[in-house]
Formats: sequence, structure tokens, C-alpha cells
Amino acid sequence: MNIGVIDHLECYVADAESSADYLCEAFGFRRRGSGGPETGLSGCRSVLLGQRGISLLLTSPLEEDHPVADYVRRHGDGVAVIAVLTDDARTAFTEAVARGADPVEPPGEMGQEGARVTFASVRAFGDVAHRFVEREGAGGAFAPGIITEEQAQETTPGLLKNIDHIAVCVPSGELDRTVDDYRSIFGFTQIFEERIIVGDQAMDSKVVQNDSGGLTLTILEPDITKKPGQIDEFVRAHDGAGVQHVAFLTEDITTAVREFSELGVSFLTTPPSYYDVLPERLGPLAVPVDELRELNILADRDHWGLMLQIFTESRHPRKTLFYELIDRRGARTFGSNNIKALYEAVDRQHAAGQELGY
Repeated sequence: MNIGVIDHLECYVADAESSADYLCEAFGFRRRGSGGPETGLSGCRSVLLGQRGISLLLTSPLEEDHPVADYVRRHGDGVAVIAVLTDDARTAFTEAVARGADPVEPPGEMGQEGARVTFASVRAFGDVAHRFVEREGAGGAFAPGIITEEQAQETTPGLLKNIDHIAVCVPSGELDRTVDDYRSIFGFTQIFEERIIVGDQAMDSKVVQNDSGGLTLTILEPDITKKPGQIDEFVRAHDGAGVQHVAFLTEDITTAVREFSELGVSFLTTPPSYYDVLPERLGPLAVPVDELRELNILADRDHWGLMLQIFTESRHPRKTLFYELIDRRGARTFGSNNIKALYEAVDRQHAAGQELGY
């Protein structure tokens, strides 16, 4: 099974137009197209957004009994489809099902010869599916006959380059099974694992990646023998396994944070003491510590280089899906030393939300 890079993410949301407006206004995405019953979509409406190598499809229901409506009622707005490029969607679908994957959407073609697009989907984890995408030729339509495009992806610049990784939360006892499924069904490799202890909370994490490195998933499981923490809370609020955050790669995180903050994005704050010990922990940095402190940007270093990252607050009533900005300056890992600071910041957001009554 040949799985390449992420082709797009599809989010099921209560209001596709409103969600699209926010992502365009706050993060610089551009509207590329849309679809609905008038284009052949049954019972739902979709808006296609783009920015450099990122494509997001936002879909909301028009009918109460539509599967998208069921998803939103159960989970709230969230990532429902992780679509990956492959050179043969039919073969990928057939192999995945033969290896134990649950089929979701059988192979279907769109478009004319020479520019055809084939979609086929199988269950990944929880109610999230993987969509195999096969595209004939380069620069063709996203979903011909289904999405009417207003501008090509090549005309959508911005500060976000592509999707670096996706973080997934699973209920206790499902981490190993989920990783095993990615190995046996999709041919992924586990590249990293660790146990994370934050105060009297604990969680286990494993990272899986396809052979091309085009799709990386960080999978987190709570330790229910410890005090309930944020992974437990995500699983409860989301009602099962799901995507906790999407990490967008940027080549200029300080500019991105300044610009997005001015446009209304709320980022998690970091205790000042974090920055007091940063030079001692990491040595000389490419960005002044005072600037990192001002912008609440986290820093970490591995054997290969430096990594800068920051996380947004969740805008969802359930406090589930949020986003990460990550600037890799040689680093290949995921900021393990920043986990404690992140989870302390999320705890503060949850506490503030409880005080406000949501």
C-alpha cells in the first residue's frame, strides 16, 4: 500500500460558512471552492479552503439525519477525515479492508479521463476515516463535479506551509491496538514513544508515521490509575477517540504568532518561569528569549536541531479541537520537554472556562 502525503483534512462542523470565515480571517486561509446539493452533494454543504500545501474541506449538514449531523451531535466540530494521496486508491482500499479495516466509502471516480480523481475510505480510529485519494495528472480539480472551485491551490499563499503532524487522543486501553492497526493495516512504523508524567497525571504516547514521512500521528492514551487529566477530559467531551490538535508547519513562527494574534487568535500562555531556565536548558537560541517570552512560544532541542512551537486555545464549547504552530529548525521530534508547560496552560484554560460556566 503506497501512502504519500496528506491530500486534505475534512472537518465536520455545524456551520461550514462560519468556520470557513474564521479560518480565513484568523489564519490566512483562502476560499478555493464550495459544493452542495446543486453540485451533487446530498444533504450537506462543503467549503474548500487552501493555504500553500494545506487543503481543508469543511462540511456541515443540511438534514438532521445526515451522517455529518450525527457526527457533530456526538463529537462537536472536529476532524472526521484524514485524506492521503496514493497512486492507486482502489488497491489501497482493497488491501486495507483485507487487512482488517472497516470500509466506509467504496472507490468512486470523478472527472474526465486524464484528470480523474478517485476517493475511497476506511475507518481509522473512533469515527475518523482515512480517505485514499488518487489523482490523474497534476494541478487538476480537487473533486470535479462535486466542488466548484473559485481559485487554484497555487494561488493560496500564506504563513502556514503544510500539516506537520496530527495528535490523536484514544481511551485508556486503546493505544497499543491503535498503533498495531496502523502497522498491520496501513504499513506505518512506530518511530517514538514515551510516558509523560505531569504532577499526579500521566499519559502514554506513541508516534506512527508512513514510509514517506507524509503522515505523522502522535497518539495519546490516559493512565486511568492516576488523577484524571486532559486526555481523559478530551475523550469524555469528544465522546471517544478523535483528533485533539492539528500542527501546522510554519517557517516564521514569530511573524505568524504576531499576525494571527492581531487577527484574533488566542494562544495558550506559558508561565514566566519557563523562560527563566530556557538558556540554561537549551543553550544559545536563534530567537531572543525575551521575544519568545513575549509571544509565549515554546522551544526545545533534539539531536538534529531546534524546534519552536505554540498552541492555540480551543474555540469549541467542548474545549476539544485546537491547533499548533511549529517551526522546525532542524529538529525532528515533537517537543517532549514542552509537554508539561502545554498541559499546565490547557489546565488554566479549562479552569477559566469552568469559572465562566462553560
